[in-house]
Amino acid sequence: MQFTVNKDITFDQAVELMFEKLGDWKIMALASSVNDYVMVRNVSCLFYDGKVWFKTDKNFRKTQQLYQNPQVALCWSGVQIEGIAENKGLVVDEPDRRFEGLYKKFLWGSYNRYSHEDTEIIIEVTPKFVEIWDTSEENYAFQIFLNFEDRSVEVKQYDDTSRK
Repeated sequence: MQFTVNKDITFDQAVELMFEKLGDWKIMALASSVNDYVMVRNVSCLFYDGKVWFKTDKNFRKTQQLYQNPQVALCWSGVQIEGIAENKGLVVDEPDRRFEGLYKKFLWGSYNRYSHEDTEIIIEVTPKFVEIWDTSEENYAFQIFLNFEDRSVEVKQYDDTSRK
């Protein structure tokens, strides 16, 4: 999607743009840290209810890190989300099984291969700060910064449009 730079974009419009870019699911890089030991790995994410969701084994190193420090960052193609991760319990214990249904629909291979009913948990990431890199229709780069805590948005042009 091409986006014309509009410095007057509202916070809600910027959030909509973020989720439009992400779609229903993506494989994202997840970064976490405990005691200045940083790890990054790919996770299969779903997007709904204004949050990022993924599943993982409760015994994995990344999960142990999330228990100690829930501050994470996720990145996919110019969209970086900084937020707070929360364990929502076993996938099979979710009351409406919404996550499981969406995971089956969009990520069947992963669901079929890595579903262990007694150890797979759902992690919900609540965005706190988001940075989106994009280009205008004229192919100039810009950044959109979303601060979820104060519901603010800032657009910064990266390229100098006076040079052609």
